[in-house]
Amino acid sequence: MITDWDDAYANGKHVADSDMLIERWAEEAAAFRAEMDAAGRFEADIAYGGSPREMLDLFIPEMPPSGLMVFVHGGYWMKLAKDSFSHMARGAVKRGWAAAIPSYDLAPNVAISSITRQIGQAIDMAATRVDGPIHIAGHSAGGHLVSRMACVDSPLDQSVRNRLKRVVSISGLHDLRPLLKTAMNDVLRLDTEEAFRESAALNEPFDRPQIVCWVGSGERPEFIRQNDLLVNVWTGLGADIRAYHDTGRHHFDVIDGLADPDSALSQTAAGVSSIQPVATNSVHFDLTRHPTPTAPLPRSPAAPRLRPIR
Repeated sequence: MITDWDDAYANGKHVADSDMLIERWAEEAAAFRAEMDAAGRFEADIAYGGSPREMLDLFIPEMPPSGLMVFVHGGYWMKLAKDSFSHMARGAVKRGWAAAIPSYDLAPNVAISSITRQIGQAIDMAATRVDGPIHIAGHSAGGHLVSRMACVDSPLDQSVRNRLKRVVSISGLHDLRPLLKTAMNDVLRLDTEEAFRESAALNEPFDRPQIVCWVGSGERPEFIRQNDLLVNVWTGLGADIRAYHDTGRHHFDVIDGLADPDSALSQTAAGVSSIQPVATNSVHFDLTRHPTPTAPLPRSPAAPRLRPIR
């Protein structure tokens, strides 16, 4: 039984030098932007809405893009911005994908439901700039936001939904109701209705994308539970979804693989996986290599079908 909900969702206090890791993100992001700008393959601050934070950066590979990858950053919907995560585009770009990284407005200035709509607008805008399949990945609060793009009430334009092939929720928050019990809700200002509406695990998936829920094995137990929860529920609703526990990774280094084109995470995000069978808490998944970026991963073992929660 959880009695301290603030501790259950506290990441920084349980990872040594977490502030330094976040500073390192910003340094590596700036270096990658400079590298791509010097190569003429970087476009900064493309507006997708009217507010100063409704901007995205676009990184272009050397060859014609295989498609579009979008990465959505975390920060509990309250902090950080695209400029700290530019290097998370490196793996995708090296694999031949264009990569977009948006910022978005933050709580308490806007509600989480508004941020969901903004991310839909950002992906729609990026999709007008790059042809081909669309893959999206997000970390922590960004994992929540990309999983919301795969819901039946997704804010994405129908033409963009038709192109969405893979969603990777990394350390994603898929049931927001526990956050009602945390002190951070003084900033988030969630109420029960919005927590229900914005929880992917209490929603239904549309049937097009493949979904991977990726979490570090060294993360807080609540993040591991949240990761596996969406797989459990959406498997019962017929989704093409599976879980992966990244051995030894914590909340702040679990996304490092996105900067490495040869990592298991980059290969999974690009749709080309070479991962040995792995164990989650209850089931085994085999993410094996596929010949094309859009080839399906093997389906997970069938789970009992669950009633949709409305």
